[in-house]
Amino acid sequence: MQASKQVAPAFGQADLSNCERELIHLAGSVQPHGALLVLRESADLLVQQCSGNVARLLGLPAEALLQRPLALLGGDVAERVAALLRPPQQHQANSGHADLREAVMLQCSIGPTGRRFDGALHRLAEGGLVLELEPATTSASAETGGMELQDLTPEQMAATLSDALQRFGAAPSVGVLADAVVEVLHHLTGYDRVVVYKFDPDGHGKVIAEARHPRLESLLGHHYPASDIPQRARALYLLNRVRMLVDVNAQQAPLLPALRPETGAPLDMSLCQLRSMSPIHLQYLRNMGVTATLTASLVREGQLWGLIACHHYSPRHLRCTLRSAADLLAEVASTRISAIENYAHAQVALMVRRLEQRLVEATSTEGEWRYALFRNPRTLLQPLEATGAALFCEGEVLVSGETPSTPELRALLAWVQAQQPVPVDEPFACASVGQANPALASLTPTASGVLAVRLSTNSPDWLMWFRKEQLQSVTWAGDPSKPMVANNPLELSPRRSFAAWSEIVRGTAVPWSSTELALARGIGVALVDIIVQVQAVRLLIAEHQLVQIRGAVAGSREPVLVANAEGRVVFANEALVVLRGAPVEKGGEISGLFAAAPAVQRALAEMRRSQHGWRRELDLLGADDTLVPMAVHAEPVSGRDGQALGYVLTLLDLREARRADTARLNLESTLRLAAQHTRSEANEPDGVIAAILTNASLAAMDIADARGGPPVAPLLQELENSTRRAAGLYAQIRSSSG
Repeated sequence: MQASKQVAPAFGQADLSNCERELIHLAGSVQPHGALLVLRESADLLVQQCSGNVARLLGLPAEALLQRPLALLGGDVAERVAALLRPPQQHQANSGHADLREAVMLQCSIGPTGRRFDGALHRLAEGGLVLELEPATTSASAETGGMELQDLTPEQMAATLSDALQRFGAAPSVGVLADAVVEVLHHLTGYDRVVVYKFDPDGHGKVIAEARHPRLESLLGHHYPASDIPQRARALYLLNRVRMLVDVNAQQAPLLPALRPETGAPLDMSLCQLRSMSPIHLQYLRNMGVTATLTASLVREGQLWGLIACHHYSPRHLRCTLRSAADLLAEVASTRISAIENYAHAQVALMVRRLEQRLVEATSTEGEWRYALFRNPRTLLQPLEATGAALFCEGEVLVSGETPSTPELRALLAWVQAQQPVPVDEPFACASVGQANPALASLTPTASGVLAVRLSTNSPDWLMWFRKEQLQSVTWAGDPSKPMVANNPLELSPRRSFAAWSEIVRGTAVPWSSTELALARGIGVALVDIIVQVQAVRLLIAEHQLVQIRGAVAGSREPVLVANAEGRVVFANEALVVLRGAPVEKGGEISGLFAAAPAVQRALAEMRRSQHGWRRELDLLGADDTLVPMAVHAEPVSGRDGQALGYVLTLLDLREARRADTARLNLESTLRLAAQHTRSEANEPDGVIAAILTNASLAAMDIADARGGPPVAPLLQELENSTRRAAGLYAQIRSSSG
């Protein structure tokens, strides 16, 4: 049966069954606290569309303003807009966004009395300009419906931002950072409730931090289904980072005319700060008792990581400088989140180093590494927040934590191998084994989620981590026995959303994040390296197993070199040959493979004397005498009589690490130059700019130290762009506040 074509409902005509497709960017109306004008990009800045509230806010009715020059409004508004349209070299230093792809703030006067307005100007992709205007009054007035505009003095703003950015930069974890974010935004904006809302890989959300008025019920730890925030809304959160709703009950002002005269199409309001919100979303807020909101996007590597959501229980209107401050803080918090999560790779390197030492020691003293791996369950489970783990190695099964039975584990292993029949480097991850394979539904209580890494290319050796069904560990935000708002499914509430989320995720574990996948990959690679080392030891002390072990070492992805007691090559695997770009001569001196041959000879002599391993950074000689920087780990191998049998050398290519170090140094040089250019007339550094640059420098170090993770050069470039954007936002704030 052929599926019928789904038609996107127009704005305001969606219900819960089709709200994912609602055209919310074509709202056709604005919130009444501000006015919107669509201008022709020409010398006269002809007004082509306007919101229906221009008479009340700007002093001219729509019929007198449409198809007339912007200068008709009086004041300096037309001059201010024209200044932003001049060639970039004439105004880029002031605006920071000369191409107007993002809204640029401006201040202007309108009318014979020179009423002050805050403005935002951006360019439409299909041509034309959108000018949004809000009264810049600081006291209750008719223009703002009797509401007082919230703002800070320049001195208060600078002090608040400087303190906040220093606090963000010092946060050691996402949890500590999120707590700092909600406390700072709660103090800065005065909203009754501020939360940080984090998305999981499936788009479901969880409140991970909260600052609230004591009279309010806590939402900390609350979960929401992905459907609460449609995909169109998520896309707009990436385009328009900060959104404010002043009054959920206010009458919206329609655009006049409804369609653009030049195109006959609705106005794309994706970047409009005044855009009306969906009636479904407004009803959702009313059901929560919320009257006003402010949301700021948390973006990591171009994806929506989460949201900062501010709720107020009466109308609330923040001036544009405060909204830009919230945007700046969200931008810097996003940078810090990226740095913290990427720094986890560096933490894994430390953990793996300790694991490697313990397993090598266990091999030399006990002849076995596998039991040492499971001696301390916390070491294996905590980094991935797993509830259980199992090792399948050489036909045996070792377990830790809460796991299924051995027959169930073997059935799970067979299924996992069937999903990845060809050896690959990427981990296998599943959050709902029972749904993916109903025959394994019995595993749900202990292993609803599985994360697995392959440890061998030629045998069924795997390390697996498990997670229980997530509903077993979820705590309700408040009393679950309290009734919901109503039985009408249109009347959404947080409690109903939690119930919907519970139904969606029943039988699933908390999904494995991209960071956890990277951690698993790092642990798997390290274990492969350890296994290769152990097998290389066996190669020297058990000649009757030579063929089997040689195959395992030769097929390793890690470059391995085995030498006899005289320091001559016994074996070099294919990975080393590929790395050199030239064959390795058997029987040749291993020192001849490195640029610093005398240093290697001295190190071998010292190992023979002390029987202790060493680690050095050396240049490997490649084809045509090219130098390949390597981290070399050498371990002596002794027989039962204590005599040296030879050495095992494992090598790590440092070229990517060197490129990362160079990128970090280049970025720090750029930051130092930026700091010099932002000094005041008294040659004193600006506190906020200094805090932004300090945060960026700390983030750069964290990112660059994350060995084993993704390439850091793009992350450092994203950090540089984010820092420039944050500095630009502050420049606008400082210009507007002055």
